[in-house]
Amino acid sequence: MTTASQPLPEGLRLPDGSADCHVHLYGPYDRFPHGDEGRFTPRFPRTVEDLFAHWDAIGVSRGVIVHAVGSGADNAVTLDALRRYPDKLRATAILKGDVSDRVLDELTDAGFKAVRITMLRQDGKPVSTLGTSYEELVALAPRIAERGWHAQLWINSSDLMEAAPDLEKLPLDYVIDHMSRTMADIPPDSPGFRGFCDKLKTGRYWTKLSGADRNTRIGAPYADTAGHMKAIVAANPDRLVWGSDWPHVGHSDETMPKMGDLIRLLFDCVPDETVRRKILVDNPAVLYGF
Repeated sequence: MTTASQPLPEGLRLPDGSADCHVHLYGPYDRFPHGDEGRFTPRFPRTVEDLFAHWDAIGVSRGVIVHAVGSGADNAVTLDALRRYPDKLRATAILKGDVSDRVLDELTDAGFKAVRITMLRQDGKPVSTLGTSYEELVALAPRIAERGWHAQLWINSSDLMEAAPDLEKLPLDYVIDHMSRTMADIPPDSPGFRGFCDKLKTGRYWTKLSGADRNTRIGAPYADTAGHMKAIVAANPDRLVWGSDWPHVGHSDETMPKMGDLIRLLFDCVPDETVRRKILVDNPAVLYGF
């Protein structure tokens, strides 16, 4: 089965040095078994070689592996990729609160830059109990801060506003996944989303221009998410990076995103070439130390 993306349509060329700051790896399963993630369980292995084929097709030269929650705190599949390709890859880990200093140093030396926390809720309940918990983040914060790490949060904008006073007591900066996972039918001028944009202005919060295919209510080409993306760009383009979310786990064959649609949305919402280069090249170098 082909794992590379189709080449981008003419006019969508990414600048040299572009980074894809949100991808996942799965397998090979004989070396790196993967657990159940419900609907986000991958249907096929997706290796670092598959990732590079995807990047070659769209013109990306480096990026960030977000360690998949189905692998838990065993970061081996991601660690292996970083050790093999140290110039091209950085990563976000899943950790337990009692992780040893030796392991933290090992991960830091390999290029891990953050711990990922799932705080997304549906019907008042967490969507996942896998991965690092908020309570573990509190315990880990001083140790990962010493190593220059940040925390990556999967949380929606209204819950972020509720959590922010406690988060800001920790010695960390924050990267918010998928444009704060605000669904497209929640207006950009809603209190929670406005508050999220205000957090970006402080410089302590970042977000990823990613996940339009998950936030949409109408499907491709995700035009209903454009207002949110434009508001984020207007808030603080110095605190934004972009991600493809490859290999798009949780999608069916019918809803699988096309990279041309995702990148066209980025170009439409960020028409200024200088700002796009900042988001695709310069900001990732600052945040992830490329």
